[in-house]
Amino acid sequence: MVGEQKYPSLEEIGEDFAALRLLSPAYAGRDGELTAVLQYVYQSVIFSEEGRGEFARALIEIAVNEMHHLEVLATMIAKLGAPPVFTACPPYPVGYYSAACVNYTKNPRQMICADICAEENAISCYETILCRIKNAAVAAVVSRILEDEKEHLKKFNALLAKL
Repeated sequence: MVGEQKYPSLEEIGEDFAALRLLSPAYAGRDGELTAVLQYVYQSVIFSEEGRGEFARALIEIAVNEMHHLEVLATMIAKLGAPPVFTACPPYPVGYYSAACVNYTKNPRQMICADICAEENAISCYETILCRIKNAAVAAVVSRILEDEKEHLKKFNALLAKL
């Protein structure tokens, strides 16, 4: 989405519980894609209400890209052998996601700084997954998502410079 390169096919992905355990926190963990989607949508509304349309649009665009990541991860989780419930530890139905993970600050600088921190955490998470994963098909998709996260970080740093 953000990058120009297409996402690798998910067709080759099959049951793999080791890969599933590695991907799950990126999906619906405290610092995962679900948190990013909710936080960026929340912040987009706050910026819009403050008359900062450029910031609101940038955040909603990134949120949409994070939604795509969420959908891709959900699909991979299903193919790897678990239902894509919002938990950091599928296939076990425990530790369900909580919207308390979202940073609800209303200060513009603090919001963008929280987003920068979130993207740095996402980059670190995906890099760790790539160091540990043995499933080449999953690794290819994670590598593609990582490209987007690096672009998000650049965009948030540019937004911070405008504050």
